[in-house]
Parts: sequence; structure tokens; C-alpha cells
Amino acid sequence: MASSETASPYRIAVLGAPIDLGASVRGTLMGPAALRTAGLITVLESLGLEVTDYGDVGISDVLDLEDELPANAKHYRQIQRWSRVLARRSHELAQTGAIPVFIGGDHSLSMGSVNGIARHCRETGRELFVLWLDAHADYNTPQTTITTNMHGMSAAFLCGEPGLDRLLGDEPRAGISSAQLELFGIRSIDKAEKELLRLRRVSIADMRAIDEFGVGVLMRRVIDKVRARNGVLHVSFDVDFLDPDVAPGVGTTVPGGATYREAHLIMEMLHDSGLVRSVDVVELNPFLDDRGKTARVAVELIGSLFGQQITDRPTPTNAIVPEA
Repeated sequence: MASSETASPYRIAVLGAPIDLGASVRGTLMGPAALRTAGLITVLESLGLEVTDYGDVGISDVLDLEDELPANAKHYRQIQRWSRVLARRSHELAQTGAIPVFIGGDHSLSMGSVNGIARHCRETGRELFVLWLDAHADYNTPQTTITTNMHGMSAAFLCGEPGLDRLLGDEPRAGISSAQLELFGIRSIDKAEKELLRLRRVSIADMRAIDEFGVGVLMRRVIDKVRARNGVLHVSFDVDFLDPDVAPGVGTTVPGGATYREAHLIMEMLHDSGLVRSVDVVELNPFLDDRGKTARVAVELIGSLFGQQITDRPTPTNAIVPEA
């Protein structure tokens, strides 16, 4: 594939990852189909973007590795196969110069998708920051987990925490430091997880901070931090970041989440920043949804992330991606 250091603002690469083994409630494997049915491709194309839908990745032809199984990591072998495939495909898509959009699927898919993006950024000399829009920190390890569900270990794995060291097999591992992780909208953290986050000094904008300062101020801090380091952003959007009244179709609902308008403001600010190079949309469970409500909201938010707005107002950048 052709290589490009700067992602094109006009080309989007959509890849589905129908995985639900990382979560406690099955059903997120239907997420990619639900997002497409809700009009994801149509919305992106209506914004003048060139969209290539690569369909859904699969693991049926991927052989298991023979490394030792870690303790307290449910469905490790299958998620290892998903992570290896997604790490490779993510890197390939990033090299094309398009903006990859990974649609899932539970949050364990980020162990592969973000790794591939981080590898590409390392090769092109850009620092990758990850904005984790989520009700949960997902910073557990096999040593701290209560549930043993691997979707709750994604962020910790990306930051190099121990316990899943052979997850990617021979695929190059290229994570981020804890200083490059931005947890946003968090409102559920396990006790041991909280202590690990404190030790690593991970940046957390929880719902108390959002209530007190507002999403505009806190998102501006994230954007300014990334821009000051000449970095780029991967947005990992878990739909349980939203309040359950807005997005009921998730298996891990937590009351008190972001409102519809707060979420749109975040996406609009991210678009205006010109920093976003890749996206995950995870944890949509159509089996639990209310007549497609959550899928439609998720598609509307991705539309805002890529420039959809009510009026043609000027923005600070007037572009999704600025010149390098």
C-alpha cells in the first residue's frame, strides 16, 4: 500500500470488527451492521468525503499461538487472534493516508486498532494521543481485574501495563505512554484500577469535572496539549460514554453520562481542531437497543466529528486535517 504521513481529510477507510468476546454481555458483534444500517457510510459521503468500506475483518483463518495463557483474561485466545489481525490491518490502512474508522464490536478491538495506528505514527515521527470517551477507564490488568473481561483491559494494554505481553504475537507492539492517554467522561473505576491510574498519573476528566467546568473547557485542554506537542489524536468512542437515556444500546450502562448536546460539542471541537487521524466506535449492542436509537445517535456523532453542522459557520481550521 502507498504510504502517506498526513491523513487525507477527504478519504475515510471504514473497517468492521464484529467482536463481542471481550464483554460480559454478548451482542456487540452486530454493531458494525447496525452502524451501517443507521447510515454511517451515507452520512460520511454526504459530507463530501471519499469513503471506502472494507467490510468486516474476520479471524477464521488465523491460527492460534502457543504462548502461555495468562490468568484472569477471559477468551484470551480468540481476542489474541482479533488483536493480531486488527493491528496489522490498522497499520495498513493508516499507510494509505486515509483516516481509519473502526466500527465494533467491544472495546477489546482497540488493543489491535490503536496499536497499528501508534506503529504508523512512530514510523512517521508523530506523537499519538488517545482520547478515551468512555464511562469506564478500561485500565485493568489480569492482576487487578474483577470481571476478567478483556474489554476492561484495553487502555492498560496500550499503555504497556504487564500481563498481556504476548497478545500480539509477532506483530510489532507500538503502544502509548500513560501521559498520552486522555480519559474523558469516566464515572466507573474499580478500586485497584483507580490506584494504578493514580500511580501512572493518567489524565482523567470524570463526570464531576465535566459538571464543574463543562466539556468545552476540558476538551480545549486536551486539544491544546496535543497541539503543543505537534501530536495527533485517535478517538476511541465507547457509546456508553453517553447517558443511557441517550444511548440505551450498550451492555455496561452507567447513569450520569454525557448528554446529546455535550457529545456533539466534543465532536465538533475535535473536528475543528484538525488533529483526529483515526477513530474507534465500540460497544454498540443492537440486541439491547431501542429501535436503533443508539446506532442513529452514534452515526450522528461521527457525522459531527467529520464536519456535519447545522449552519455553515466558519471554524478555526475550516478543515478536518491541517497541512503538515
